[in-house]
Amino acid sequence: MPIDNGIAFRPVRIAVLTVSDTRTLADDRSGDRLVERLTAAGHVLADRAIVTDDADLIVARLHRWIDDPQVEVVLTTGGTGVTGRDVTPEALARVWDKEIPGFGELFRWLSYQSIGTSTIQSRATAGVARGTYIFALPGSTGAVTDAWDGILASQLDVRHKPCNFVELLPRLGER
Repeated sequence: MPIDNGIAFRPVRIAVLTVSDTRTLADDRSGDRLVERLTAAGHVLADRAIVTDDADLIVARLHRWIDDPQVEVVLTTGGTGVTGRDVTPEALARVWDKEIPGFGELFRWLSYQSIGTSTIQSRATAGVARGTYIFALPGSTGAVTDAWDGILASQLDVRHKPCNFVELLPRLGER
């Protein structure tokens, strides 16, 4: 998609949350991949955490970041499948003001190119909560790569035209 180089790049402050019962910072490859991608693009890692697949813990972490003016975007990885422990989409629904349904739809379309019909098992989703974007990505490195490279890299770049998420940041809290 077109980048307007006449507009100055604006770094976005992004927090990364890994939702997993088994991963630690030492072996969180999907979280590492997101951090690598966002910092290479010129954005700022505002914070990073790992919580277990517990909706209350996810919601508590999200509220801390949503209330922090230094966090503009939250990227979560993990917990978007269909098993009993996968509760990330339900946790996001408890905090957001508006869902962004097109994100999950586009993610699954992109993911289909890589993994075929297995993409139907993903409940990737996104929304806005009190002026903060939240994106829930599956926990695999392939999925976070597809999401970043195929959607987020351009939508989190203010120079991307015809429109992008960054230029809307000042207006997300309008009533």
